[in-house]
Amino acid sequence: MRLSAKGEYGVRAMVHLALHYRDGPIPLSKIAVDENISRQYLEQIFLSLRRSGLISSVRGVKGGYSLASPPGEIFLGDIIRVLDGPITPVNCLSKEIREEELPSCGRGERCLARSVWEKLRDHINQLLDNISLQDMIECKIDQM
Repeated sequence: MRLSAKGEYGVRAMVHLALHYRDGPIPLSKIAVDENISRQYLEQIFLSLRRSGLISSVRGVKGGYSLASPPGEIFLGDIIRVLDGPITPVNCLSKEIREEELPSCGRGERCLARSVWEKLRDHINQLLDNISLQDMIECKIDQM
């Protein structure tokens, strides 16, 4: 599994919003400059994050974006799944991909490697679902 640029930039932008959680809405242009992310690309990312309910937006002169929930209630797994889809090392384990879209090896449940891929998927998901934005800004990740 490789995290896409969209996922990486989305996490960076969300950490930025978490750092400024109590400051009110932050303009997209400021986030783009501070995080060195193209404003146009950030707009696409924030559209998905807003639709999913992870961030909210305010229009106008003092407008911008803010987290929709406190940083301790938003987890990396939530962000990555919104931007990149299911977190899985191999496509055949993805529940969100229709059967006809899956590359079929014809092995299914007989696959001897399947249990390893399932454990890897579960460990990755457990880790990402237990790291909140609050943990990130407090640098608590080493303690996990």
